[in-house]
Amino acid sequence: MDPAAGAEKILTPEALAFVRLLHERFGERRAEVLRARGARRGSALDFRPETRWIRESEWRVAPAPPDLVDRRVEITGPPERKMTVNALNSGARVWLADLEDASTPHWSNVVGGQVNLRDAIRREVDFTSSDGKRYALHDGPLATIVVRPRGWHLHERQVQVRDEPVAGALVDFGLHFFHNAAELLARGSGPYVYLPKLESHLEARLWNDVFVLAQDELGVPHGSVRATVLIETLPAAFEMEEILYELRDHASGLNAGRWDYLFSIIKWFRDRGPDYVLPDRGSVGMTAPFMKAYAEQLVKTCHRRGAFAIGGMSAFIPSRHDAEVNERAFAQVRADKEREASQGFDGSWVAHPDLVPVCLAAFDEVLGGRPNQLDRQRPDVAVVAEDLLDISSATGEVTLEGLRSNVEVAIRYVESWLRGNGAAAIHHLMEDAATAEISRSQVWQWVRNGTVLTDGTVVTAELVRRIMDEEMETLGADFQPAREIFEKVALDEEYVDFLTLPAYEAIS
Repeated sequence: MDPAAGAEKILTPEALAFVRLLHERFGERRAEVLRARGARRGSALDFRPETRWIRESEWRVAPAPPDLVDRRVEITGPPERKMTVNALNSGARVWLADLEDASTPHWSNVVGGQVNLRDAIRREVDFTSSDGKRYALHDGPLATIVVRPRGWHLHERQVQVRDEPVAGALVDFGLHFFHNAAELLARGSGPYVYLPKLESHLEARLWNDVFVLAQDELGVPHGSVRATVLIETLPAAFEMEEILYELRDHASGLNAGRWDYLFSIIKWFRDRGPDYVLPDRGSVGMTAPFMKAYAEQLVKTCHRRGAFAIGGMSAFIPSRHDAEVNERAFAQVRADKEREASQGFDGSWVAHPDLVPVCLAAFDEVLGGRPNQLDRQRPDVAVVAEDLLDISSATGEVTLEGLRSNVEVAIRYVESWLRGNGAAAIHHLMEDAATAEISRSQVWQWVRNGTVLTDGTVVTAELVRRIMDEEMETLGADFQPAREIFEKVALDEEYVDFLTLPAYEAIS
């Protein structure tokens, strides 16, 4: 999409004034929570004693609106024009319109995504491909739209107040809310959001205050915003109840954001020594004891508080050209969704329309005629801090193949990201910023710890660079900018918190 196409509908003086208001009210608090993240990193983690009263008192989040009661299948993807149509038509109950990890903050994507959301909500969205095929919304029920803005750590340099970039989160939420909140409510829905990368209940409190101001400023009824929080950082896993409590008038549920969660674990323990090194990325699944504890604690917390527990993304994607790959992907996704449904989750994510029926069948089998599993409590779950922190319970090895895969996949993904595609199918897996973060963070950690591979080779910066050179022979010169970014975030002495920060500086 041309950067200017539809911009006049989105970048109105009134909408930009609303974003400016959000920045002026909350910009400094956003900076404070980011500083608090840095000060906290590496400290001992446990359930907070000062918020014990929240965990031990009786309270529940606000009841769900009708179109969020059944969330058994949620399809995710960036709000590109074609994806918008296909996601809404997919048969999924919810479409996570992703302005974060599956998108890239090219200005054309930022504006174009808002245009597509506006048009979709008004049922004015269609798309014609280069071969003349037309995509349009069908007449039946469409997926409920839930928008994921960028995390607090990212800024938007195209929107500035007194030469200070506004938080990408406030740009994404502000533009969407300003243009669509009233329209969504008039159509029987509401301004629903997914909140990424939170690390504490204080960050949730900040979001709640943003919602309150936004609703008051535009005359939208209190509680119209409904937020599902991704529990995808290790610190947040110790504050699930507190996060829901802060958002209780606006909370809809929690999501097990497994890939970012693994990234966060590696980041948190990256310089703690060899006892905190995870094996190859592909061998760490949701059945690992520390991951199982995280998932079941999430279900127990949500259902105790009347909130929905939404499962995570299975990275496997089907192929319409390779029957063997297709069969393997379907089997992997089916097993993953059946496990989640049996644990008590109310729904889960898929990344491709062909996987909607697979996920639907797994949850239909458990739910029967019920819309969710809110009535299923988990008194059998009693998670303590050690259960969440015992990453030594992961089984598997660190192999040369795993190292090479991390290097190759991360470079491929960064190259895709720089071109504007934040959700890339690589080797029949859906890669986004979270999975690329795992790859580069593992490399950084393995190098710092002198991890020994199964063949006896020690992981060094020189070995990683040699593998990069070998992979570049196949990838070619077009991948050189991506290689340079990967080398920085995987091998620099100082660990970069998010690879998207230097990558953002490389795009125009």
